[in-house]
Amino acid sequence: MDRMLVVVFDSEPKAYEGRRVLSMLENEGSIVIYAYAVIAKDAQGKVTIKQTDDQGPMGTIVGTSLGSLIGVLGGPAGVGIGAAVGLLAGSAADLDNARVGEDFVDDVGKKLTPGKFAVAAEIQEEWTTPVDTRMEAIGGTVFRRALSEVTDIVNNEETAAMKADLAQLKAEQAQAHSDRKAKLQEKINQLDSKIQARLEKAKEQRHASELRAKAKAELLKTKAAAMKSKAAQTNI
Repeated sequence: MDRMLVVVFDSEPKAYEGRRVLSMLENEGSIVIYAYAVIAKDAQGKVTIKQTDDQGPMGTIVGTSLGSLIGVLGGPAGVGIGAAVGLLAGSAADLDNARVGEDFVDDVGKKLTPGKFAVAAEIQEEWTTPVDTRMEAIGGTVFRRALSEVTDIVNNEETAAMKADLAQLKAEQAQAHSDRKAKLQEKINQLDSKIQARLEKAKEQRHASELRAKAKAELLKTKAAAMKSKAAQTNI
């Protein structure tokens, strides 16, 4: 299952240790890491990315949900790229792109207070015990949430509701007096523009989802080949 993982620590060294634990768990076959970042929240509430993966274009595509989550966690104070350049480039820091619930962001935000650090990652994980036991052993507080496409359903329902309103306005316009027709036409034009903008956004989100899926598949293939090669060398 693809999940968003955030592990909060009281110190920067512990956060880097948490990152090393994730790497070890991946090497053991317990998880697959699609993208990660070590982040910090300063006294003003600004989130700074201290370290991230370096996978080039693939990392940027796969990291869109992660980058958006970090942007949301930064809140009004915003996000500082720090030493890691490019993770948030071109990504809209909003809850839709993060693909997690508002309650998840709230829970993480309550723990990730100024002066604390975290390792955040988009991972594939079949069971939670390996990550939980290892992270808790080094003082980490674990938050996780399955990545969801539920926003697509919500968008479809909202678009359908707007189309119903549009049909009602057009029906009223057809029966309205001439002085009222112009006002109704203005409302029709405004609502139609909103519907078209929503449809375009949904199209962009579907395209981004397809790119993420393709990038993840390629990443899994690459990591599987690397593990096979390593195993073959060990048996020599």
